[in-house]
Amino acid sequence: MLFDTHAHLDDKKYNQDRQEMLARAREAGAELIVNVGYDLPSSQRSVQLARENDFIYAAVGFHPHDAKEANQEALDELRKLAGEAKVVALGEMGLDYFRDLSPRDVQKRVFREQISLAKELKLPIIIHDRDAHGDVMNILKEEGAWEVGGILHCFSGSWEMAKECINLGFYISFAGPVTFHNAARLQEVAAKVPTEWMLIETDAPYLTPEPHRGKRNESGYVAHVAAKIAEIKGLSYEEVAAITMENGKKVFGLS
Repeated sequence: MLFDTHAHLDDKKYNQDRQEMLARAREAGAELIVNVGYDLPSSQRSVQLARENDFIYAAVGFHPHDAKEANQEALDELRKLAGEAKVVALGEMGLDYFRDLSPRDVQKRVFREQISLAKELKLPIIIHDRDAHGDVMNILKEEGAWEVGGILHCFSGSWEMAKECINLGFYISFAGPVTFHNAARLQEVAAKVPTEWMLIETDAPYLTPEPHRGKRNESGYVAHVAAKIAEIKGLSYEEVAAITMENGKKVFGLS
């Protein structure tokens, strides 16, 4: 039994075969999935997908790419969506200095506003961090994000950063890149992260793991991430599945 803690299964890439893809995910062992919003429409779709499928839960939020769309009206709508029964987190939120699709000052403001909302609603947060490690850590500390905790999704930082995140009560989530042949540094981080702070995800349809790299990702491929983590940490596949399932239930309040 696997927990894909981060996917975007409402994406249009699944419009032709979504139900078949979900069936394949269940067959591969993906018993629980959190579908994650990145703007208002995708957050609404995530909630709808969760309503329609008992094994799917939703997260709602504004990705840093879409922070420029997060005016007060949109944030008020996000607050309403967050009250839905199967919404288990706010996100994904954070900073992306690789593509800079929203101005950095806007990214920071909207990140802070969403942390504040999460604290108000007592929901964990899902963090997107790309080439912005220092500012992400500073904002998490300054905004008291440890009050709600959450997940560093598709972790890409150093072991030192991972330790800092864990000390703030954040789980470290590994996705397809941990399976890549050139991912020595990330695999070293995976080897060091304590099992009680470890999660797995797909970020489907993105970041497809080996041996399917280059194709559309699916939630069922979380099995490849689990297998690689088991290899890295010298654990059985079953142990990794059980540990990450329990951790996922804990962070999202599904225990």
